[in-house]
Amino acid sequence: MLKGKRVAVASPQGRFAAGAALIDGRRCLDIEAWGKHLVYRFEGELALHIHLGLFGRIRTGKQPVKPPQGAVRVRLISETHGVDINGPNTCEVLNDAELAMLVARIGPDVLRADADPALAFDRISASRTGIGLLLMDQSVIAGIGNIYRTEILWRQGIHPSVPGREITAKAFRNIWDDSVALLALGMRRNAIITVEGGTASRARYRERVNIFGKTTCPACAGPVTQMTLAGRKAYACEICQPRT
Repeated sequence: MLKGKRVAVASPQGRFAAGAALIDGRRCLDIEAWGKHLVYRFEGELALHIHLGLFGRIRTGKQPVKPPQGAVRVRLISETHGVDINGPNTCEVLNDAELAMLVARIGPDVLRADADPALAFDRISASRTGIGLLLMDQSVIAGIGNIYRTEILWRQGIHPSVPGREITAKAFRNIWDDSVALLALGMRRNAIITVEGGTASRARYRERVNIFGKTTCPACAGPVTQMTLAGRKAYACEICQPRT
């Protein structure tokens, strides 16, 4: 909707007025994502870098676009579409060198065709940190969020506390492949679905996941343990996911 088109860029909220002015009226050359980092590339070797964080939101629509809703940090308007970005954790304009430095800090993205999973395994296999924390470290592996972290480890029978250096190459490959499949499904359905045969619905994610936010394991009927990893809730079945 924006790629290849000249884009008017503004900051209705006002907090990004200076950055918006740098790219206003330029042609959008490409739009890419590395994990949770979204990048709009513009002519003139400039890029708009967005990281939504926990509370950011993107709204898109066709022309004529509606008036801004809420505190819109940045608004991008082409002749056919509009994009509003509210409350991002990061919103900045980068030159090519700065963008290259950003990308170098991000681990391989499970949804990118050019991702090299060996880079992630090298980091994981050398770490004493629990795999549950490593999967959420975007410098190790990009794209896996909190719910997916819990669900993937349950599906693979691996406890979040198992140190990265105890994860075998085969186990890591299974984690990687499962991540690719589940995140790709989530993009197609616009919903987190980790239950085999699950479908998107208007209900909360609880009906589409196995153990996240639940108290009983659907596989063994045993109790699900809730824990906190880096300030985020995580879950595990102590029976299906042994600690050793």
